[in-house]
Amino acid sequence: MNFELSETQLLIRDTARKFAREVVAPKARQTDREEIFPAEAYRQMGELGLLGVNVPAEYGGAEAGVVSYALAVIELAAACASTSVGMCVTNMCAELICQFGSEAQKKRFVPKLCSGEAIAGSFALSEAHAGSDPGAGSTNAVKKGDRWVINGSKQWITSGAYAGVMVVWARTSNAGNKGLSCFLVEQGTPGLTIGKAEDKMGLRGSNTVPLVFENMEVGEDRLLGREGDGFKLAMVALDGGRVGIASQACGVGRAAIEASVRYAKDRHAFGQPIGDFQALRFMLADMTTQQQTAELLTFRAASMKEKKQPFTREASMAKLYASEMSNRVCDHAVQIHGGYGYIDEFPVERYLRDARVQTIYEGTSEIQRIVIAREVIKAAG
Repeated sequence: MNFELSETQLLIRDTARKFAREVVAPKARQTDREEIFPAEAYRQMGELGLLGVNVPAEYGGAEAGVVSYALAVIELAAACASTSVGMCVTNMCAELICQFGSEAQKKRFVPKLCSGEAIAGSFALSEAHAGSDPGAGSTNAVKKGDRWVINGSKQWITSGAYAGVMVVWARTSNAGNKGLSCFLVEQGTPGLTIGKAEDKMGLRGSNTVPLVFENMEVGEDRLLGREGDGFKLAMVALDGGRVGIASQACGVGRAAIEASVRYAKDRHAFGQPIGDFQALRFMLADMTTQQQTAELLTFRAASMKEKKQPFTREASMAKLYASEMSNRVCDHAVQIHGGYGYIDEFPVERYLRDARVQTIYEGTSEIQRIVIAREVIKAAG
């Protein structure tokens, strides 16, 4: 097992790190407080190859692999989790179209996503009463001639007010999970209405909106994959998406640890730096061990995906552990900062708010445990 990064992986990591620290981090507090969607940052990320890290070069991607993608997300999330969310979803949409789209679809949509021309991509699967159970979605698509007419609504859609390309799931038959299909929708399509942005606890610089479809028509060439394959496409996308959320959690956890170490060295109490107290040192030791364990789980899942090996269990394990680690670590970071951790003079309160959703989206911790157990039992025969 080789733990050394390749030249390509180092290049992507260092490119993402430089951009994150010099461009994204200085604006992170303002992005959060004023709920600023970082559209310009996404355009710049497109120029740097960060919106299609694992996408073939012929469609505008960096073709650098899944481990490189995980490394890049960690760097962006450590600087600003809000900005990293749109990056993750855009990469996920571009990869899904590359994997299941026609040549015409790949040429039309993927370069727009990778370059930043589309600003971002949106993954429109969840509905108000169909989050963890996507098969219960009621948004429907009816074929009329050479057009599909879509009616219904979606909930909690990342970048939905800005995304130039949306991947939308709709029911094309009543055959349960096999009745779901997937469509490519562009911003501004008649019949598409963007709802009011959600006022969220964290990730406040990431736009989250409901979408409403009222007799929205798309051509038959906008069907992604085959009719009835929507559930399969969603599961494939979510496996990869969980690597992204695990990476995001690792980045936020790392930022919280770095902030805590700085504070522990600078803050004095009882005549010495608080970092000299054993209780706090033990806390930092546990935080660091857990964060680096999460990184190893994440890189394993990313490596398996990159090698085209089955990685469903490993992606869920990484997402489960990393997201819960991030919440623990950020909670400890606030505790280490004491009263200062509860106000926005220091960034740890933002880290804690941003971390909270990581155990919910892209599959809750409970869903991850179901997936892991199912895969363990299946492997045992």
